[in-house]
Amino acid sequence: MIDNLDQAILRTLMGNARISYAEIAKENQVSPATIHVRVEKMRNAGIIKGTRLKVDARKLGYDVTCFIGIILKQAGDYPKALAKLEALPEVTEAFYTTGQYSIFIKVMVKSIDDLQQLLIERIQPIDEIQSTDTLISLQNPIARDIAV
Repeated sequence: MIDNLDQAILRTLMGNARISYAEIAKENQVSPATIHVRVEKMRNAGIIKGTRLKVDARKLGYDVTCFIGIILKQAGDYPKALAKLEALPEVTEAFYTTGQYSIFIKVMVKSIDDLQQLLIERIQPIDEIQSTDTLISLQNPIARDIAV
């Protein structure tokens, strides 16, 4: 379990992963060594899984974000289909789901033409996929990590 200090550390790091342990310690009235020990404890427990650089995909020309629901031919096709989808750099996230779709993926491409090409030439021909349903995102007004 994590306590209030761990939660405060996580909130701070989620807002700015580059902040120094000394600054976090000062905010929480503890020593930098305490922050270091707590962060390492959370890393070892798998709560903190590294730090990431946030990139604005639109500024790199990726103007189309969409979600594709995938229905597999058979449930046992999941591992093979997932491996093939993972090989596509446009697929940025994948979820194994219940309900209508077996797999739900997030895809980022530069244009609608690129999306069409990805669907027709690289996703729909995957043998294990029975059908797909594509939803194009118009905007992403809420994008945040889980609140701690």
